[in-house]
Amino acid sequence: MSKAFIHPLADVASNAIGSDTRIWQFSIVLEGAKIGQECNICSHCFVESDVLVGDRVTIKSGVSLWDGVCLENDVFIGPNVSFSNDKYPRSKQHPDNYSSVLVREGASIGSGAVILPDIEIGRYAMIAAGAVVTKSVPPYAIVRGSPARIRGYVDHQSGEQTSFPTPQTLKETDIQNSSTSLGVGGTFLKRLKHVSDMRGNLTVGEFAEDIPFEPRRYFLIYDVPSKEVRGAHAHKQCEQFLVCIKGQCSAMVDDGKSRVEIDLHSPDQGLYVPAMIWGTQYKYSEDAVLLVFASHAYDDGDYIRNYDEFLALT
Repeated sequence: MSKAFIHPLADVASNAIGSDTRIWQFSIVLEGAKIGQECNICSHCFVESDVLVGDRVTIKSGVSLWDGVCLENDVFIGPNVSFSNDKYPRSKQHPDNYSSVLVREGASIGSGAVILPDIEIGRYAMIAAGAVVTKSVPPYAIVRGSPARIRGYVDHQSGEQTSFPTPQTLKETDIQNSSTSLGVGGTFLKRLKHVSDMRGNLTVGEFAEDIPFEPRRYFLIYDVPSKEVRGAHAHKQCEQFLVCIKGQCSAMVDDGKSRVEIDLHSPDQGLYVPAMIWGTQYKYSEDAVLLVFASHAYDDGDYIRNYDEFLALT
């Protein structure tokens, strides 16, 4: 490890600069800021006092990090990303405490994105260029637009979006009532029996032949605004079976090591989600109705709502 490199035209007042970090010309780092090892801070950046930057962070030109911003290890910040730390700013008026922004390990924020206060961007999330992020972003999520909405999930090793063939793209040799493993824990996609004639269509599933548990309850999710996300939790014991009986939505399942997105768009298509799988549903169509069978009665203590806690238990 070598000492940090600070360009002669940079103004760095902080003594907490990690080894092998490089700070380029016309950047300003105030006293009190903490910057880790092997970071690269490009020209024309500004780092305020109450800022924490982890190791191996890349900050491209034209970025200002204000009090309350924390970037964990291996974060990438693209050119001209705008962070904010005050929801209601007024000239010459300073809050007692500034709002925080936390960017978790491995997340990437594209050029020109705007990050509002009181937001956490989950580990390995991918923020598209120009996105306006108004709400916290789940781990591994891909978001874009204004306001930013989830458009998919990313595999942090390959950097590519995770997906799985839907029944429309499965081979014609796939037969009804077949099961297809998703490669994420014990999750599988079930093709249910389907009968169609001039009187209409019928689809049927039997417990426990098709659905591998006896349900204790069911619930329906409908009238979901397209920008909203449902789920975003795991269960310690409860198993679930999801069928989108009208319209369509996307579901993401995550076992802590791998994750995949599935398009649910047909009443003869069911998704089995065992316990200890992190599940999220999003991209609901306006007419979507999602039917969920659950193996247990409602118990708030069975929910795991924090992703870091989920990882610690897997």
